[in-house]
Amino acid sequence: MNAPDRYERFVVPEGTKKVSYERDTKIINAATFTIEREDHTIGNILRMQLHRDENVLFAGYKLPHPLQYKILVRIHTTSQSSPMQAYNQAINDLDKELDHLKNAFEVELEKHSRDF
Repeated sequence: MNAPDRYERFVVPEGTKKVSYERDTKIINAATFTIEREDHTIGNILRMQLHRDENVLFAGYKLPHPLQYKILVRIHTTSQSSPMQAYNQAINDLDKELDHLKNAFEVELEKHSRDF
């Protein structure tokens, strides 16, 4: 078969950064982040979190090719923020939200496991 090995979808090769940043040369306060070994799951949740930021004018992502395991996240911000600040804030907010979700799930799981 011509398909790549399955582990290539998840394991970041040595010497490759998980996230790389490239500033747009034509648009002020715009940049593209390349996130290795991720797909629509992370791309869409990150895009939606970026849209919650009032300083973000545009946030979108794409998968360049189905056999390339990376996403390109494009961010354009107002002059009050930078794409790097918006990206970092979105990641931190998602981390807090997912931590809260995990804790709430564990509390409910503990409640229901005592009943059985």
